[in-house]
Amino acid sequence: MESLNIINKILEPTHAVSLANFFIILSMAAIGIGETIYLIKKRLAVEPPICVIGYECRKVLESEYSSILGVHNDTLGLSFYIMVAALDILLALGINPKNIIDLLLEIIIVSGTITSAALLYLQWRVIRAWCFWCVVSAATVFVMLAVIIFGNLI
Repeated sequence: MESLNIINKILEPTHAVSLANFFIILSMAAIGIGETIYLIKKRLAVEPPICVIGYECRKVLESEYSSILGVHNDTLGLSFYIMVAALDILLALGINPKNIIDLLLEIIIVSGTITSAALLYLQWRVIRAWCFWCVVSAATVFVMLAVIIFGNLI
């Protein structure tokens, strides 16, 4: 009986998504999608990306840490941002089961935050170089995390 109550709780519709939260997360995902597409295009063209601040982007992007399990970080990032945008849109449209979609969005954002923090650490302590694009990407993910943590205050 208790397991049935838990299932019903998971499947019941949640509160409406705050319009501000929706736009903040979607905006961060759009920035991330644009950034990762730019990096993928540069990588495939075998051209260095423009390093807006500093000059160490290439060192980071060509390091042994530029891929995870053989998949380039820019490709993983693009997948992450597309999933976040899709789930955010589903929540805003009120697609059920909202609780599951909301939980998936939170899990993906927390996972992205952990990955971003690890990659920032590698830049700082291991590679000893900073990539502007990587830092911007991490910042967008950290903003998303802030929205899911403090979003009820907006």
